[in-house]
Amino acid sequence: MPTSHPRRQGKLALQQRLGLHEDAAAPLLGVVSRLAYQKGLDMLLECLPKLLDGGAQLVVLGSGEVDLERRYLQLAQRYPGRVSVTVRFDEGLSHQIMAGADIFLMPSRFEPCGLNQMYGMRFGTPPVVRRTGGLADSVIDAGQFDGTGFVFDEATPSALYRCIAGAVDCYRDKAAFKRIQLNGMRRDVGWRGSAQRYIDLYRAIV
Repeated sequence: MPTSHPRRQGKLALQQRLGLHEDAAAPLLGVVSRLAYQKGLDMLLECLPKLLDGGAQLVVLGSGEVDLERRYLQLAQRYPGRVSVTVRFDEGLSHQIMAGADIFLMPSRFEPCGLNQMYGMRFGTPPVVRRTGGLADSVIDAGQFDGTGFVFDEATPSALYRCIAGAVDCYRDKAAFKRIQLNGMRRDVGWRGSAQRYIDLYRAIV
């Protein structure tokens, strides 16, 4: 991949801004979320040491439950140059994370709709999501040819770890990962297609 590639530039800019090691090959995992039990981020904490020790990097933006804020800040202290945690709302940084991260993490226990997984797909940052609510409706697992992200079922740290590890393995297979990125970027998640399906359904009923 040439150094002028926009995604490589975005990743480098994000690493520089947040004090991470400037490493184009390191899988950069992104989280933009309310730090809450609902979002599954306590499960993620249990997965991260093994992923980070294996060469991944992590950037977290969000605020919420005090205990989760504290534990993520402690993780950043434990892994300087590999983990960045920003505890606040910052719309500009959230966009930069979406554009600069390689894989977006959204392991929610429940999620009626969810928007960040769709932002991630549009930015070419495939999401890791649990098969629940709007996440199940909007993300197609990478095991399918038209896959747009990585989907797991059980709300457990072990299931989440296996899914993220699979996403990291896929990231290292550039052709397979590019296919998932392009599938996600092409996916129509706007209201035009949904509205047409509603119209078709109503016409079929009457």
